[in-house]
Amino acid sequence: MFTFTGNIERSIDNKQRLSIPTEMRVGFVMGSGPSVVYASPGSAGSIFLWSDSTFEAMSKSLDHSLLPNEDVMEYEQLLYSQSRRIEIDKAGRIRLPESLLEYAGIGSQAIVIGVRDHIEIRDPKEWKATLKEKLPKLHKILSQARSQGSARSGETNE
Repeated sequence: MFTFTGNIERSIDNKQRLSIPTEMRVGFVMGSGPSVVYASPGSAGSIFLWSDSTFEAMSKSLDHSLLPNEDVMEYEQLLYSQSRRIEIDKAGRIRLPESLLEYAGIGSQAIVIGVRDHIEIRDPKEWKATLKEKLPKLHKILSQARSQGSARSGETNE
């Protein structure tokens, strides 16, 4: 699995196309066929871009979900009805659906953010505000995440 990292600001043209940075684009290459992404609504007003293999694995993981069937069905209905399979063109661009751009509040500028197994597309001003608020808390957030992970696996933090 490719690990997406970094961030870069990009323009969105009048045809709703966004150029995926070269260093991130390689994470979507699958064999000799066309490179594709799955675009879906993300958290906190963002757009998530998933590779074909990651989106498929995420889909299969729902088969073993501990959520009640109604919750899984509602999640699937919302996720898949709003997601789009998009081919990356020869110039490394994708055409983002207007509905996802509206959901994320993104206009002519976006920031492309690598987040381990996917890419997030956000409004640059919103991202800068998020960074200003959360970056000073980075180590505290990590400590909390580690302690929650340890508690789930039965480990202790000593």
